[in-house]
Amino acid sequence: MPVTPADLALAQRLADAAGAVIRPYFRSDFGGEVKADHSPVTRADREAEAAMRRLLDAEAPGDGVIGEEYGNKDGVTGRQWVLDPIDGTRSFTVGRAIFGTLIALVEDGWPVLGIIDQPVQRERWLGVAGRPTSFNGRPARTRACAALEGAIVATTSPHLFADGDVPHYMALVAAASGGHARQGPVYGGDCYNYGLLASGHLDVVAESGLQLYDFAALVPVVEGAGGRMCDWNGEPLTAASDGHVLAIGDPARTDDVLEALRATAHDHDH
Repeated sequence: MPVTPADLALAQRLADAAGAVIRPYFRSDFGGEVKADHSPVTRADREAEAAMRRLLDAEAPGDGVIGEEYGNKDGVTGRQWVLDPIDGTRSFTVGRAIFGTLIALVEDGWPVLGIIDQPVQRERWLGVAGRPTSFNGRPARTRACAALEGAIVATTSPHLFADGDVPHYMALVAAASGGHARQGPVYGGDCYNYGLLASGHLDVVAESGLQLYDFAALVPVVEGAGGRMCDWNGEPLTAASDGHVLAIGDPARTDDVLEALRATAHDHDH
């Protein structure tokens, strides 16, 4: 079933509700804790997701909900709203406005609507499958990239990767930078990097170990801006994907990125 104007309006209200909760906590007393998986969580995370769930309970009670903080609610429509109230909690806790709220609508496992919302800077990317992406109501477009060497690669942190993924990521970095540290990758950013890529400021984002709530919203945003989202094998991202995520601003570079990832930094050096 296609995304309706009512779906779009609800997604925007979800982002508004989360932002209204988050902004007063930014650079203030947010009540930080550490979860069982050693990731940080704050009152802002929990209260923002709770606010979004209240809206969904009232306006889309038959839809499922998948959220980072409060788990899964089964639905009866084949649709799930996928919520990450603060993607980039560590950045939030240190006062860096490069985190975001992620809201996705997934139908039969496929992300069909996505929002990346930066509530402090009031920046919002909105993507819908088959439609152009907007940034604060204006068209967003990725940029052309003539070659992988010289491309700007971003990731939140390779420390978040499984050990076996790191050599492949480093090979991608070597291919893009020509081995020059001063031309190396951009670190930090979480979901904000994907918004920057959709607006033509970055060329490649590579991550692993992501959950559905980390990447579902990114797919319609990046692809509606002209980019490509896939896993590290080049396969489309769905609810069944394993958390290896690539965003490529210029789809013509997809094979180059995948070839670089299949190597290792050692292979590239030799």
